Amino acid sequence: MTQFNGMPDNPGDPDNTDPEATSADRAEEAAAEAADAQSAAGAEAQADAEADAAEEAVLDPTLEADVDEALADVEGDVDPEAAGEPNLEAQLAERTEDLQRLNAEYTNYRRRTERERQGVIDNAKAQVIAQLLPILDDLELARQHGDLEDGPLKSMADKLNNVLQGQKLAAFGEEGDAFDPEIHEAVQDLSSGDEKVLGTVLRRGYRVGDRLVRNAMVIIADPSDSSASTDEADGGADSHGSEQS
Repeated sequence: MTQFNGMPDNPGDPDNTDPEATSADRAEEAAAEAADAQSAAGAEAQADAEADAAEEAVLDPTLEADVDEALADVEGDVDPEAAGEPNLEAQLAERTEDLQRLNAEYTNYRRRTERERQGVIDNAKAQVIAQLLPILDDLELARQHGDLEDGPLKSMADKLNNVLQGQKLAAFGEEGDAFDPEIHEAVQDLSSGDEKVLGTVLRRGYRVGDRLVRNAMVIIADPSDSSASTDEADGGADSHGSEQS
């Protein structure tokens, strides 16, 4: 039975199928045509790929050369120190300079500490010796009066002087010495000229090493007056010795 458009009512019915269109030969031909078309398409795709590969192979050397040249330019423009690469020689020089500076600072610190320590010792020593100076003044007066010629007092004075001299105590201030306001304390000035000397020493001065412990108390006089007073003192001492003998 046929519809109005010319199509059978049941196209799948074998009675309504065209024998020529559904024959085995026709199916094989269709399969062969499809296989040929697929092979042709594959061959064309492979040919295109080979052509692209050949073109790429031709362009690669030039491209590689351009890349190498660009990299060389970049490496030439880069500063190793600016890029943060370690400069061993510069670091070694810097560390050496730091060590030398630290060594110099430590040496100065050690010397300064030694000076300060020695200064503390000298100050303590000077303070103790300064308290013993009145005893030395009394012993000096006793010597001037002849009380230290012999006996126990002379022995004690000698021992004390030896101990103080061992501590670098030195007396200064003799009649006839040039007047020095830094170490001499003048209680009276009897000089008339520019040259001033010690006319009379009322109290001797003392040093411990280079440190001044006490100024000498003196009367200033002219050089001629000092010489005359010294001669008188020597003459008086000689006459005193003659009287004793």
